[in-house]
Order: sequence, then C-alpha cells, then structure tokens
Amino acid sequence: MMKMSIGTTTSGDGEMELRPGGMVVQKRTDHSSSVPRGIRVRVKYGSVHHEISINSQSTFGELKKILSGATGVHHQDMQIIYKDKERDSKMFLDLSGVKDRSKLILIEDPISQEKRLLELRKIATKEKSSKAISDISFQVERLAGQLSAFDTVIGKGGKVEEKNLENLMEMLMNQLVKLDAISGDGDVKLKKKMQVLKSCFITHCY
Repeated sequence: MMKMSIGTTTSGDGEMELRPGGMVVQKRTDHSSSVPRGIRVRVKYGSVHHEISINSQSTFGELKKILSGATGVHHQDMQIIYKDKERDSKMFLDLSGVKDRSKLILIEDPISQEKRLLELRKIATKEKSSKAISDISFQVERLAGQLSAFDTVIGKGGKVEEKNLENLMEMLMNQLVKLDAISGDGDVKLKKKMQVLKSCFITHCY
C-alpha cells in the first residue's frame, strides 16, 4: 500500500504567506525563487493519463482546478501524490520538486467528498427553509392587510361577517402551523422566531 504524508518544501521552509487575493500559499524565499516557466506534467487518474500544461510556480491547488475540468472530479475531492507523498494544495510545484515531464497520481478523497456534499446539503436546506419563511411572511402580510381592512370597516360603523373574520384567523393559524414545522439554525432560526412573534401579535390583536 502506498504510504502518504503531507509534502514539504524542498528548501525545508514550511512557512505560509497570504496572497493579495486572499489565498494562503507556501512562502517563497529569495534563495528558493526561480524564473517561472511552462512545464508539462503527466497525471495518472485511474487507468487514464492526462498531460497538463502549467506554470512551474503554480500551486498544487491550481493544478487540481485544471484537472477538475479534465476529469470531472471536484478539486476539493482530490489528492495529488508526488513521489509517494500527498501534496498540500497550498504548496508550489517547483518548490516541491515538480519539473517538466514529472509524473503525479490523482486519487479521489472520499472523506473530503462526504464533507463537501454534507455542506452542500446544509446550504440547500437553509435556502429551502429561508424561502419557506419568506413565503409564509408574504401570506401573513396579505392576511394582516385583510384584517386591517376589516378593522377599518368596523371603525367606520360598517359590518363584517363573523364567518369572514373567522376564516382569516384560521388561515393565519395555518401559517403558524407551517412555520412551526420549519427547522433550522442560525439566521433561519432567528427569522422563524421573528415571524412567529409577528404572527402571534396579529392573531392576538384580533
């Protein structure tokens, strides 16, 4: 079985630095810098070999993004092996010893894939809950407007059928039931709580 460990720089310097764009990468030093040039690397994925053209001073993370287009594998689900070591996405190719015609291996990381898919499901659930709360808020506002109209009629001495008022109150309570069925944390929980308070205020006022 292939032994894997996180790769280090060939210069022995494992420090990191922050790029202007916000990406954290391996820190370069004067004695480790070299003139950037285009290289071609051979990456094996399963039984298929991919010839990739890339700048010698690119990071493994940038290589992963190129490979994502060629293989269909999400770059966050990748592990790149070079000289029997897994290489961190923040490391530079040239500082890790990668040269023109170097051979690398790409494998999928099931743990990273599971974490990413779990996060996507959380985001989808949050968006669904937020939309449901927004829909309920719209309905509550609409029903509250009708109640306000009834209140205006009554205030001017007019009459409103009790059945109509009861129907509106029932529809408001139904929205509260729907709201109670929505689950969520953080912002979703706060939005839900605020809408519950608003709905309860309306129903108790009438």
